[in-house]
Amino acid sequence: MWRKTFQIIGIIAAVMSLLPLLAADYWWIRVFDFPHLQFTGFTLLAIILYFFTFKPKWINDYFYIVILLGCFSFQLYRFIDYTPFFPEEVQTSSEDIATENMVSIYTANLLQKNKESQPLFEEIREKQPDIIVFTEANKRWSNLIKSNIGSSYTYKIEEPLENTYGMLVYSKFELVDGVVKYRVDPEIPSIDAKVKLRNGALVQLHAIHPTPPMPQHNPRSTDRDKELMQIAFASKESELPVIVIGDFNDVAWSDSTQLTKTVGKLLDVRIGRGFYNTYHAQYPIFRWSLDHILTSSEFRLKNLGTGVDFGSDHFPYWAILSFEPELSKEQKPEEPSKTELQQAMDQMNKKDSSKNEN
Repeated sequence: MWRKTFQIIGIIAAVMSLLPLLAADYWWIRVFDFPHLQFTGFTLLAIILYFFTFKPKWINDYFYIVILLGCFSFQLYRFIDYTPFFPEEVQTSSEDIATENMVSIYTANLLQKNKESQPLFEEIREKQPDIIVFTEANKRWSNLIKSNIGSSYTYKIEEPLENTYGMLVYSKFELVDGVVKYRVDPEIPSIDAKVKLRNGALVQLHAIHPTPPMPQHNPRSTDRDKELMQIAFASKESELPVIVIGDFNDVAWSDSTQLTKTVGKLLDVRIGRGFYNTYHAQYPIFRWSLDHILTSSEFRLKNLGTGVDFGSDHFPYWAILSFEPELSKEQKPEEPSKTELQQAMDQMNKKDSSKNEN
């Protein structure tokens, strides 16, 4: 009985981890990108447990263990970049970097229905980030933020909505050519703005919050992936240094986020440092990285972390960056291949057929 149970546990974990390899954007496939860490743990558990019932004379046991070990190796390969065992992609800030070349950023998915806010505002007052991006912000949250955030955030772009996709950007730095864009869906905004740093340099900011591949939102990941690819090409073509921030509704190790990075020639501050899981704040066993900070090679990292539990299903995510364009060649991302560019272009131009079915 136990022998069969261990076999079933291992097979289920392996199959669910391999499902996202299918080139399909159905939610019930793409959703298995998210609990990849948990599936890896289940696979390891199955391997360990099966050795207690392993029969050396049975060829099927060797075959089964080899398959599980192969799946476990693949699972590790997908996220090993996001551990301290891998080199840092965004290198550490220079020790003598001047304050005028620093920028601190902070993003928080508020959870629109969340009524708890005091820990959030206390942390913001403590950290004093230069730029804050709020997602899931409606009018109630917008009014609450205005009365608690302080007067130092002179510049703002606000698009509060009641559909859980409202977005607010607050900045101590001047925001130039700020615009709210509905890139893919007429109900899902993103915000673009050029940020003027203390040293006078302009930086292109993209704040995004695409829809997740879930039946109650979008039955396919088409819209999410399309918005990510639009951001990727905008970053690639930008003449300014780039920061992309927000709730991607996608995990760091997924093919979509990886393609966004590659095509956009962007770097992930997590790589070589840790997972910094931001969701789900209330269920420790189900946590993964949904909120992201990606930068172009002109930036380095001084500090990084997740924020306080303030009643949302997300933890805030923050970083202190240094602007060091003279060292950008030391962490220059590789040029995307023709295949990767075509893949991104195909995703960007793909239509969500499920919308035509309704």
